[in-house]
Amino acid sequence: MAVKGKKKIEKALNLDTILFNCRDYLRAARNSGSFFEKRDMMLTLVFLRFIGEKYEDGVEKLKQILIDQGLDPDDENIRAAFFDDASFADGTYNLPPEARWSKIINTPAPQLNVALDTALHSIATNSKELKGCFVEGIFTTRNLGANDIKKIVDEVNKISHKTFGEEKDLIGRVYEYFLKEFAVNATKEEGEYYTPHDVVQLIATMIEPFDGTLYDPCCGSGGMFIQSADFVRTKQGDINGINVYGQEKEAATYRLAKMNLALRGISHNLGGTYDSSFTHDLHKGLYFNYIMANPPFNLKGWYDDNLKNDARWADYVTPPDSNANYAWILHILSHLKPRDGVAGFLLANGALNDSDTLAIRQKLIQNDKVEAIIVLPRELFITTDISVTLWILNQNKRGGKYHDRMLRNREHEILFIDLRTWTENPVKNESKKKVRLITEQIEKATEIYHTWQSEGTDGSHYEVPELYRSVGVDEIEKKGWTLTPSKYIEFIDHDLEIDYPKEMARIQKEMQEVLAAEKQSQRMLEEAFRGIGYGIE
Repeated sequence: MAVKGKKKIEKALNLDTILFNCRDYLRAARNSGSFFEKRDMMLTLVFLRFIGEKYEDGVEKLKQILIDQGLDPDDENIRAAFFDDASFADGTYNLPPEARWSKIINTPAPQLNVALDTALHSIATNSKELKGCFVEGIFTTRNLGANDIKKIVDEVNKISHKTFGEEKDLIGRVYEYFLKEFAVNATKEEGEYYTPHDVVQLIATMIEPFDGTLYDPCCGSGGMFIQSADFVRTKQGDINGINVYGQEKEAATYRLAKMNLALRGISHNLGGTYDSSFTHDLHKGLYFNYIMANPPFNLKGWYDDNLKNDARWADYVTPPDSNANYAWILHILSHLKPRDGVAGFLLANGALNDSDTLAIRQKLIQNDKVEAIIVLPRELFITTDISVTLWILNQNKRGGKYHDRMLRNREHEILFIDLRTWTENPVKNESKKKVRLITEQIEKATEIYHTWQSEGTDGSHYEVPELYRSVGVDEIEKKGWTLTPSKYIEFIDHDLEIDYPKEMARIQKEMQEVLAAEKQSQRMLEEAFRGIGYGIE
């Protein structure tokens, strides 16, 4: 009995099980709305849970500080001075009583919808930073049955750092679950692909966004910013040295990004609203040290007649309206700091050699904007099988100090890396074959890139067959300005490694032995028949 009880508890406290239950309750609930409304309700509940627990933790820490100073936190005057309008040094938000999770979780089921919307309105009214993170009135509008909303709130209540420990990316895991659910329901044209953590880590590790400004023109849920912040914490410990800017077209995803960044304590500027980076650039005229992005792949319908003579492609040509890949490239380039800006972003492999973008690609190469092209394993993305390439643009290929490294002059060179065979690490619990890049692989790929950049490296002889090669612009011109890595990285025909004379001698010997054995069997058979009076014709 004890063993069964233990198993039951473990199952109840499994995060994926909790999230799966929430999703199922919402699906079964009457009047729960569209998939996107379900997602909005779920993420808003998670937001209230996390921000509420963070507030409670902040209060407990403040109480301990007062106790350490010899003060009584339960004293009426002390409470009035320190808790009625509390301020926290770690970015914790002070919540009015009606917005605290302790109030919500103890609300009777028939009153929960109203209590939740009251909490949201109170937060939006009292916090400029949190206003716009959620849809106000969503719970009373949908008006889920008392039993349904109570079951979901009770399930969300189980998602706690106190239960699961101080897991570094607990919030990220919860958001990832629902982002994946959203991505699975989106079409490829909509471009709603969830960017795996390992891919974001690869970009951040390569371009090292340690300080200055970081921009993402299609920031989605803010994943690029969060992963970069984690990377900066790992390397330097202080994320206050980087200022985050972004833009997002979809309203729900824009709110999600604001939620995510607010809960992480990351200062950000996502513009005043959600909008297209093409038709309404909210950060026009700003230049950034770093740009990281995963634009929608092969986006159609991006073009507007007002964009025909846009300044972003004035020095090139207008990108084709059938596909936004090169519009993204030129938009990103227009926001890079002219002297030393660096960008790492993902595009579908078709952008490497599209015929209708040849003129733009040629000029990008001639202007020395492209620094590296890294083709990735196609099985990396959970929600699509499309083949993807990481592009790195660099405004400074002349060399000099970059963070703690001295870089050489890489003008008129491009580094090609082919990681398509790095498929040995499967992703668990996925029905299709999916893989991930482990830390060692990310470090190896980064080392290839950083070594190529560094002083003392001879770019004209920097290569390993089937993995990477540094190529001069002259050779790229001869190949018709294609950026497909396989056009430049040497492919080894492993059949040529065979010692043919030796192999033929071995085969001939084996054939002779087989023929000899057959003759021996034939002789024995003839002798046996003769022994019993039969002749063999």
